[in-house]
Amino acid sequence: MTVNSRPAHPVMLGQNQYGKAENRVVKITRDGATHHIKDLNVSVALSGDMDEVHYSGSNANVLPTDTSKNTVFAFAKEHGIESAEQFGIHLARHFVTSQQPIHRARIRIEEYAWERIAASDANSQFIGADEVGHSFVRKGQETRLTQITYDGSSWEVISGLKDLTVMNSTNSEFWGYVKDKYTTLQEAYDRILATSVSARWRFNWTDGEQKAPNWEESYEQTRKHMLQAFAETYSLSLQQTLYQMGSRIIDNRGEIDEVRFSLPNKHHFLVDLEPFGLKNDNEVYFAADRPYGLIEATILRDGCEPKIPVDLTNL
Repeated sequence: MTVNSRPAHPVMLGQNQYGKAENRVVKITRDGATHHIKDLNVSVALSGDMDEVHYSGSNANVLPTDTSKNTVFAFAKEHGIESAEQFGIHLARHFVTSQQPIHRARIRIEEYAWERIAASDANSQFIGADEVGHSFVRKGQETRLTQITYDGSSWEVISGLKDLTVMNSTNSEFWGYVKDKYTTLQEAYDRILATSVSARWRFNWTDGEQKAPNWEESYEQTRKHMLQAFAETYSLSLQQTLYQMGSRIIDNRGEIDEVRFSLPNKHHFLVDLEPFGLKNDNEVYFAADRPYGLIEATILRDGCEPKIPVDLTNL
């Protein structure tokens, strides 16, 4: 076999990566009778000196994807899961530093939140509320996201969330827009504004020697500022609301330099009740699931370059 068996004809290998996707790992931390849950979906993608496996099928530089899977579960035990970000950092560092052919690791994580079930009272005929620290109900509000990329020298951490559905039942208008011969939409001076938030934010932590953010606190605070801005903005357009949400995050979270939103406008149309002799005074709506307006934009700290991919579905 030659050193490099690349074909002689004018074809060349482009970007490539491989790994084990969607490793579902649940870590239970037992603090006496009180338990804590971290529930993650971890995807590993590795790239580097992988030409030969494509050209000749030689696996000499290939760490099996099954090994990637095993590493995820072993690291849950060895390092614990302090946060999705920290867990991804441990994994990315390991793959790049332990395997010479691997030059870059990208770890994507979805985190599913759980909250404790409050028991009835301490006089229960069963266990008693003061003894129940191990029962949980899955939160359904959103999925937390993070993506960690490491190339051996610098880090990129992009976190976020998806499927966070929010609504303002008033304080939203939409009028003064362009009209042509195809326009039928009536201007609205009091409408429902609803969307399912998909957001990503990029941290300015890029050097492992820097002190890392408090990942858990950062997520909770970023989410809080985003929701408060949505609630407190008198909206003349969903774009205006989006900008206020991103601005509030940039203004209050110094560890974040860039935020990107993808906001589908969950249209609510007033139902015509006149055929039934009823007046609909902004009370009864039809919630349409499609088609929907899709509003997307990036909000940046002044002087920073955008790095979050424009197509959020292709993160």
